[in-house]
Amino acid sequence: MSRPSSTGPSANKPCSKQPPPQPQHAPSPAAPPAAATISAAGPGSSAVPAAAAVISGPGGGGGAGPVSPQHHELTSLFECPVCFDYVLPPILQCQAGHLVCNQCRQKLSCCPTCRGALTPSIRNLAMEKVASAVLFPCKYATTGCSLTLHHTEKPEHEDICEYRPYSCPCPGASCKWQGSLEAVMSHLMHAHKSITTLQGEDIVFLATDINLPGAVDWVMMQSCFGHHFMLVLEKQEKYEGHQQFFAIVLLIGTRKQAENFAYRLELNGNRRRLTWEATPRSIHDGVSAAIMNSDCLVFDTAIAHLFADNGNLGINVTISTCCP
Repeated sequence: MSRPSSTGPSANKPCSKQPPPQPQHAPSPAAPPAAATISAAGPGSSAVPAAAAVISGPGGGGGAGPVSPQHHELTSLFECPVCFDYVLPPILQCQAGHLVCNQCRQKLSCCPTCRGALTPSIRNLAMEKVASAVLFPCKYATTGCSLTLHHTEKPEHEDICEYRPYSCPCPGASCKWQGSLEAVMSHLMHAHKSITTLQGEDIVFLATDINLPGAVDWVMMQSCFGHHFMLVLEKQEKYEGHQQFFAIVLLIGTRKQAENFAYRLELNGNRRRLTWEATPRSIHDGVSAAIMNSDCLVFDTAIAHLFADNGNLGINVTISTCCP
């Protein structure tokens, strides 16, 4: 279900109705880790690439590096006149032979080039054969991707390309922002101002009011080792009457950068301990995939109550660097 993510601490009410308290510190004889109280926000919360390379036949694989103007001239024959992306197999033409990509074709009533009829559908088998002998640039070439790919490999690569735009990492579907990695923190600071940020590799993430009904998110930021990490606790009803909590750490960075770190989540209390250790996920991967695969700290409400104090749940969060 769509819901806004928690945008920072508040005392038992939505963030916009009450100013956030100062971060709390757990008492300890030694220097304690930083701590923050996070209360839930409540339930429900292309440009044309410049070049391509010709390969010997279908399935020739991807590549990178400079290519000639002749190759660019060849791939330009596949440019869709509407969206300027590439027209890839199956390739359909109008009665006059003009091409348009399948995505745009579904939205058109006539050919954008000659205004002729698009029906009946006519396959251009010759262009399909040429397309199978060409390596096409990734659609994110203008933002830094240097790969060229066979048309059958192009969609799958673009779904996971490191150079594709980043979405807002906050859980829920309320924020539709997209932008570069460098702009993510600026977006969070301006659009999600009340998210708490704590400094240090060892902190306490204190989620308040964990007994709130429905689907709820708690979110905060942790800054250490020159990077920013997003800590997320989600409560979901996986099936009727059975709620589960999912806790995970995301790096505001790339997958390759995330491999340099490890995190530990730990619940302590009443002579019990529950620990999860893993590599943080990049915000490119998001929270949903981790929850779907249970690749995070997972516990039900009964476990939560074993560690909670008056409806508040503290999670010790430790970030460390991995040895090369």
